Amino acid sequence: MPRLARIGAAATGAFGFGTNSDYLASYLVVAGGGGGGGNSIGGGPINGGGGGGAGGYLANTTTFQVGKTYTVTVGGGGAGSTNPGVTGSNSSISSVATASGGGGAGGYATAPDGVGRTGGSGGGGGLGRAGGAGTSGQGYAGGDGSASGGGGGGGASQVGVTNNQSFGVYPNGGNGLASTISGSSVYRAGGGGGASGATGGSGGGGATGVAGTVNTGGGGGGVTGDTGATGASGGSGVVIISYPGSQRATGGTVTSSGGYTIHTFNSSGSYIA
Repeated sequence: MPRLARIGAAATGAFGFGTNSDYLASYLVVAGGGGGGGNSIGGGPINGGGGGGAGGYLANTTTFQVGKTYTVTVGGGGAGSTNPGVTGSNSSISSVATASGGGGAGGYATAPDGVGRTGGSGGGGGLGRAGGAGTSGQGYAGGDGSASGGGGGGGASQVGVTNNQSFGVYPNGGNGLASTISGSSVYRAGGGGGASGATGGSGGGGATGVAGTVNTGGGGGGVTGDTGATGASGGSGVVIISYPGSQRATGGTVTSSGGYTIHTFNSSGSYIA
C-alpha cells in the first residue's frame, strides 16, 4: 500500500506532526483466517473439505488523536473441523477499522455443513456446495466444491478456485495482497487450499492439510481423508500502524524503516497515540 508522504518534523497545527498535534498514520488491519473443512460422511480417503477463507484485509490512513488510547484487537484463526471449519475472529483498531474474520470452509458433508461460510474472504465450499461470500472491500469469495472435494478459500485479491479435478483444476486458495507498511513488501491474507493437493494463496494460505501462517490471516487448508479427517486451522491476524518521523506513540513492537516509525501488533494490546 502507498505510504504517507513525509511531513517535516517541525510541522504544527491540527493535522501536523508536532509532538502535541493530532497526526495522520497508515494502518493495516488483517483478521484471523478461517479454518479448513474436513470429512464427516466418508466416501473414501481422496475426499475432503474446502479451504478456509482469508481474514478480512483493510488498509488506509486516518488521523490519530494525541493522548488517546486505541484498543487494538488481533483476531485468532478459526479451528479446522470434520464439518465446516470455524470462522476466524475479527481484528480491529477501536473507532477506526474492523476487519471480519475469514469464513470457515465447508466440509465433505451434507448441507448445510458443506456450504462455505461468509467472512472477510469466503470459505471454500465442500461436497458439491457453494463457497462463501467475501466482505466488500475486504476480500473475495471461496471457490465451489464438487463431488471429489472442497474448493479453495478466497483471498484478499482473488476468489478461491472451484474444485474441478476431473479436468486437472486443483482448488487452490485465492492470493492475498502485498503491503510495504512494515518496511518491506509482505503478502498477507491468502486463502487456504481445498482438498487433494491444492496450494494455499500467497499471503499465508495453507496448502491441503496445512494451517494458515500465524499473523498473516491466511486460511487453513482443507483436508483429504476418510471419515473423521479434520481440516487445518486458519492463521491469526495482525495490526500495523506506521507514521513518518520518530516515535511519538506507544504500543506493539516498535521498529523504524525508511524514516517511518512502525507499531506491529501480533497480539491484542493498546495503542496510545
